Amino acid sequence: MKSVTRSLRILEAVAQHQPVTVGELTKLFGLPKSTVQRTLVTLAEAGWLRANRKDTTRWEIGARVLAVRPAALQGSSLFAAAREPMIRLRDAVNETIHLSVPDALQCMVVVDRVDCDHPVRTFHSIGDTSPLHATAVGRAILAQLPKRDVEELIAQGLERFSDTTPADPDELRAELDRIRTDGYAINRNHYRPGVCALAAPVLDESGTPLAAVAVSMPDSRYDADRESEWGDRVAGAAEEISGRLLGG
Repeated sequence: MKSVTRSLRILEAVAQHQPVTVGELTKLFGLPKSTVQRTLVTLAEAGWLRANRKDTTRWEIGARVLAVRPAALQGSSLFAAAREPMIRLRDAVNETIHLSVPDALQCMVVVDRVDCDHPVRTFHSIGDTSPLHATAVGRAILAQLPKRDVEELIAQGLERFSDTTPADPDELRAELDRIRTDGYAINRNHYRPGVCALAAPVLDESGTPLAAVAVSMPDSRYDADRESEWGDRVAGAAEEISGRLLGG
């Protein structure tokens, strides 16, 4: 139990002081450096922490922490702003709607979901993660990030999950250009076979992407002729969420 308590205290300290070094945590708790380092690595392997992208000697919490208990999100401004627009979007298209947030360039994390009433539907568990380049929510975020971040992601290597995954750097760059023009991203079996989605980014006042809202459906119900309609609806919901976050 002592090790569990220590881990939770270190997790809380990282959240409070992030990005923080092992040395800073060692001084804070009066523990051996090896003990703190081992705890940080364990928490990182479990998905609770990550090394800071710009300085890998510093640690910070990841977005996955948001998925510990969905009810806890009800007090957050993002959850409060997104819930009603997501329900209205679900009612308009009768497909699964989900909200995801970026965990730096590591992955997207599902933090909320509104289900449709189809007996056959896509399902995204709260806390599920997915790669940015292979998903609609991820590319909706990437399209709004600075070019250097996109190039950093490309430099890390683009894994191919299906024959249609945009794993070629030029293909991905071209797709991000299209998303910026159209306002929404499309995923047709790029990540999981048989799963399609359209997504749009939720932005803060400076244009930084905070999250992405998506409508997801089985490939059997995907209609290419409705892409524009669905895309506009998703973009409209994302814009509404952004406005609600800004108090508009």
